[in-house]
Amino acid sequence: MKILRCIIADDEPIARQILENYIQEIPNLELAASCKNAFEALGILEEEEVDVLFLDINMPKLSGLSLLKTMQRQPKVVITTAYSEYAVEGFELSVTDYLLKPFSLERFLQAVSKVRQQLSLSQPVLTAEKTAASSTSIFVKSDKKIVKLDFDAINHIEAYGNYIKVFTDTMTLVPHTLSDFLEKLPDDFVRIHKSFVINFNQLKLIDGNQIVLANNSKLPIGKSYRKVVLDRI
Repeated sequence: MKILRCIIADDEPIARQILENYIQEIPNLELAASCKNAFEALGILEEEEVDVLFLDINMPKLSGLSLLKTMQRQPKVVITTAYSEYAVEGFELSVTDYLLKPFSLERFLQAVSKVRQQLSLSQPVLTAEKTAASSTSIFVKSDKKIVKLDFDAINHIEAYGNYIKVFTDTMTLVPHTLSDFLEKLPDDFVRIHKSFVINFNQLKLIDGNQIVLANNSKLPIGKSYRKVVLDRI
């Protein structure tokens, strides 16, 4: 089952702690950040790929609803609030669920299930041709063709909206998300940024917050991914 990367945005410390505990209790949920205001959450969302945002509405300076209206790339959103009067406006902004505080772990689980259901319906599914890939390659659909990609030949992969760009000697555009495609790849492939995955065998050097690959491609290392990269060396 896919691991869901989560963000909490709530100005109440107790509310954040409850959500952190709930996330810790549920397998395949990963807490990417616990933010005390909407501005902090917005900064994380702009830098990292996030699957679900647990969002309080009444926060100082920038409210949860205002945050929803400003986000360009919106993850699945579960509103967590003590105020039921915002429910209609929340659902008009396409939130996945609306949790009224205080809510139980069981009710929280229901919200997570809704998120998973929506994500499964929105993600492109691997075709039968793709599943026929061997342990050294994978077949992908690109521009009405089925293309075989050898893992060793892949240099890096870049997120591109609802697509990914797979770089070998050429570039192949594939209708898939970066997170789901990474699950189909061997352990040699490592995420270094919300928008980039590299073939670690192609790593040439690390220069500060930048990676240089064998073909001299230069890619940024995201703050939250730096430890993962360094641990692989």
